[in-house]
Amino acid sequence: MTTAVRTRPAPATKTGPARRTTVLCLVLAPAVVAATVPTVLADGLLRGPAVMNGSVRGTALVVLVVALPGLLLALRAAGEGSVRAHAVLVGALAYLTYNAMLFAYATPFNELYLAYIVLLALSLWTLVSAFVDPLPRIDPGPRFPVRGVSAFLLTVAVLNAAAWLRVDVPALHQDPPGSLAGTGLTTNPIHVQDLAVWIPAITIVAVQLWRRRPSGMFLAGAALVFWEIEAVGVAVDQWFGHRAAPTSDVATLGGAGLFVAMAALTLLPLTLWLRAAPARP
Repeated sequence: MTTAVRTRPAPATKTGPARRTTVLCLVLAPAVVAATVPTVLADGLLRGPAVMNGSVRGTALVVLVVALPGLLLALRAAGEGSVRAHAVLVGALAYLTYNAMLFAYATPFNELYLAYIVLLALSLWTLVSAFVDPLPRIDPGPRFPVRGVSAFLLTVAVLNAAAWLRVDVPALHQDPPGSLAGTGLTTNPIHVQDLAVWIPAITIVAVQLWRRRPSGMFLAGAALVFWEIEAVGVAVDQWFGHRAAPTSDVATLGGAGLFVAMAALTLLPLTLWLRAAPARP
């Protein structure tokens, strides 16, 4: 006599960000508006040098009109299972975290201090929440130029590190450092972030992609989105800073043009990634 064994079908694997991450993104959105709209529009609020005030307005504008809409559109599509949108979501959160740090550390204390702190807390912990969620694992496939895109990410990381160290190492024996002249800063939080966090992170992603790891393929897309928005943001903040203080060397039209070129160059590997990434896991 035999007994039939009934088996239950395995539950479908949920794709996209978890409910926790979705809720945090929706809470983050008004915090972005509260921190950036007054930064862009309010007169007399910013108390730094004119060039830095112009630059922070440019950054706030990109956060408001590029990163925030990108985040919300990606959140909706990622919730429906889009792998590409999920990568855009993570990249946008990384960009918001990066620049929330600068609002908090590089902007002289003003009435928006607590708004900047809330923006930093929500951006950072929403990004952490997104990384706690199961991330899509993508096979790069035979046609995707794995080593070319890896080399691009590594080149960005190496050139970025070299540019900052070229300035920072000679400044170790300067009091005050000449590189900070005209900024009103006592140390450069951009260099701190890049050298301690973002350059190592992008390097790890590039190595994972080089080894054709599925996680590396997904995170490479997020890194390219992050760098694309950041290049646009730096171009805009350089232009705004130059408009505010045309004689300053801190923000120049040459700097704006350089990052416009970087944004255009990044579109190539980003487009290749978008074409290679599957619509669904």
